[in-house]
Amino acid sequence: MSSPLDIHYLWQDRKRYFGLPVSFTRYLLSDDRLFIQTGVVRFQEEEIMLYKVQDLHLTITLGQRLFGVGTVSVISGDQTAPRVDLENIAHPKRVKELIYQHMEDSKRRRRVSVLESMGGHFDMGELESLGDGFL
Repeated sequence: MSSPLDIHYLWQDRKRYFGLPVSFTRYLLSDDRLFIQTGVVRFQEEEIMLYKVQDLHLTITLGQRLFGVGTVSVISGDQTAPRVDLENIAHPKRVKELIYQHMEDSKRRRRVSVLESMGGHFDMGELESLGDGFL
């Protein structure tokens, strides 16, 4: 029986070298968070809430293509990690789509508006000056 503290990961991988997962950098995705774990002696974990993700970017260089890997960049409104690169991961296009789907689901569940997800800090006067359609 799993405890309430157990996290179900939808995807996980390691940063790869020459296509092999031999590094100490791990990437894990749950339904509402992305985790980046690094280190052996000094372990660190960065956590990004998916509702804060603003953009995703995919890069596959020629060298990465040869080894079947790529890099997915996650741009977020997170204060400590505004940009995180999931470097040299297998199946980068699938991973990007998986993150996107769960990002949208997380925003919908939390009822996050477009302005909130962009990190906007508008007051009502500013919104009214933008004209119809914003209120």
